[in-house]
Amino acid sequence: MQYTLKKSLGQHFLKDEDICKKIVDAVQKENPKHLLEVGPGGGALTKYLLQLKDVELKAIELDKEKIDYLTVTYPAIKGKLIHESILDAELPFTEPFMIVGNFPYNISSQILFKILDWKEEVNCMVGMFQKEVAQRIVAKEGNKSYGILSVLVQAFFDTEYLFEVDENSFTPPPKVKSAVIKLKPAKTVPAMVSEKKFRILVKTAFNQRRKMLRNPLKEFFDPEFLKEELFTKRPEQLTVKQFADLTFRMK
Repeated sequence: MQYTLKKSLGQHFLKDEDICKKIVDAVQKENPKHLLEVGPGGGALTKYLLQLKDVELKAIELDKEKIDYLTVTYPAIKGKLIHESILDAELPFTEPFMIVGNFPYNISSQILFKILDWKEEVNCMVGMFQKEVAQRIVAKEGNKSYGILSVLVQAFFDTEYLFEVDENSFTPPPKVKSAVIKLKPAKTVPAMVSEKKFRILVKTAFNQRRKMLRNPLKEFFDPEFLKEELFTKRPEQLTVKQFADLTFRMK
């Protein structure tokens, strides 16, 4: 049985067996009990994940054609497939679980926000992203890649850049390089008034990333407080904790 590639779904299928094995090795190191694969596609990772001992595996796939292909090609997957978008999905397990995937690049940022919504339940993620997005997620303050994704993810997860993946590891080859990263729940989550205020503050600050913080953030703070030296900095100079601390002074 054959399948077709759907550009509208951002499909680039992994064909490099060595890369597949490296990703599965990174998963195995975490000894997951419950594992969700996002976007199994043609089953490049799935065929290895199905072999993991003592792991309850589920795979979520939007494309009906891929669901049919996987069911025929890997009979062991019967009963483990969820046919919907990860962005609309309910929690797949009642216990903590790990996420793995070669994520569709056109929704990879939205997938990250979904993982943030599920952060109480997700005990690890190993995922493939476009290289620039991966670099953004792990970037520290002072780095030009540091931005909204860096701050929002690193508030709740410790990030690790695992390895890069060449374009020719995929069918069809994407026009960009890729990288695999790992997220694990942060050992210390900075105190904040609320996640909602934290997100609003970070997004507003980085919407004008070239400007001193007192410009984009003036509506959130008293004029007297805005005179503090901190507000002469640009957003990429602030640590995750400094952003969290600021939520306590917001109007």
